[in-house]
Amino acid sequence: MNQLETRELAYFVAVAETLHFGQAAERLGITQPPLSRAIAQLERRVGVPLLERTTRQVTLTAAGEVFLAECRAILAAMDTAVRKAHKAADRQRITVAVRPSAGPGVLPALLAAGTQGVLVDVVFTYDEISALRDGTADIALMCQSAAIPGLELMELGLEQPIALLPAGHPLADRPFVTLAEVEALPGYAAQMPNEALDTMVDRVALGQLVVVVGDSVRDRLGGTVRVVPVRGYPATQLVLAWLPAARTTVSRLTAAAQALLAAQAATVGVGSAGVGDADLGDTQPLGGTRNQQDAARAAAPVGSEASPGGQPDA
Repeated sequence: MNQLETRELAYFVAVAETLHFGQAAERLGITQPPLSRAIAQLERRVGVPLLERTTRQVTLTAAGEVFLAECRAILAAMDTAVRKAHKAADRQRITVAVRPSAGPGVLPALLAAGTQGVLVDVVFTYDEISALRDGTADIALMCQSAAIPGLELMELGLEQPIALLPAGHPLADRPFVTLAEVEALPGYAAQMPNEALDTMVDRVALGQLVVVVGDSVRDRLGGTVRVVPVRGYPATQLVLAWLPAARTTVSRLTAAAQALLAAQAATVGVGSAGVGDADLGDTQPLGGTRNQQDAARAAAPVGSEASPGGQPDA
């Protein structure tokens, strides 16, 4: 079989998706005759019919269905390869992927400390891992509870869980609530809604949503909602994640994170600041000495006492 051309694959995808040679030609910006010739040549190279053509319609053969899926994957992989090549050539630009509600107090501190002379783009996404693997982002600020195959991680801290409630809610002035109490509330969402933090806050204020988030969002909530620590809900681990191949590209940002963590640990160790006053926002240092853990526990809000392992007491 002769080597296939990228152009032929793109032509076939256009025809397969429109099932119309005229519409496909218009999408591609060419006339119909060269498109028809290219598809016929592609079928000769592949060695099997990919399309059924009649005077009224175009349909995919069984082989064409399979070939379409593979063509899409090949073209997507080529786009990813080009993006990654451009990123590798431009070491002065970093793209950070972040979930809209993840660590809002952390990202500004990192960007301020570690991006001098570097252009930083921030993309908001609910699929940070895919953004790393397809080359959309170089590094991600994300929450996770287990190791992620193929990624390198830097642990930033534990965010204690808080429930977002309307300002006038009967539980809003409690020192803490249990997970069972939160789960029983109307509008409780066990999974984080796929929407911006501001939208979630508006829905909570209207009584349409109850959700548990990390306490680093506290400063972005305004006066229409209240936060209440949740007992029995595991703390969230906030991490920076990147592919091994991007280690050099993101090194300035990860070095800044390490410096901020060291400064935070020293501050908590001497007891001069609470958990919410640290440089990385409201995150609590992972591990550390017994004195650091005791200081963090003493500074934690009522109802969110941190255990040595970082989990709230149930």
